[in-house]
Amino acid sequence: MTQELHALESNHTWIMATLPHGKKALTSKWAYKTKYKAYGTVDRHKAMLVMGIKQIKDKDYKHTFSPVAKLTTIRVFITLGTARGWPLHQLDINNAFLHGFIDEEVYILPSEGYNGALPGQVCKL
Repeated sequence: MTQELHALESNHTWIMATLPHGKKALTSKWAYKTKYKAYGTVDRHKAMLVMGIKQIKDKDYKHTFSPVAKLTTIRVFITLGTARGWPLHQLDINNAFLHGFIDEEVYILPSEGYNGALPGQVCKL
């Protein structure tokens, strides 16, 4: 949780603000997952902050987008790399969703474990 909160703060995901009149702050919760190595041993425990879990489609939001590579695209790259003898490398981009853009004003209540907010403040994304 500490690493996730540090990543959110270092990427300037939000600023602390007072909730404007007429606006509603979204809730958030922690989701936990255990990552395993190839042979089944525990690699690490991961915590993710999930925001807007009580939103209703077409009422609170209209569109969602998640930039994920299709399996077909990955297979094409592997095939090309193998056929041409190129070295192949894998990487994971931490906090990739933080690099998106948002057009609306969105506020969330400070999450459990976050102590960077004064009483009455919310996080403005």
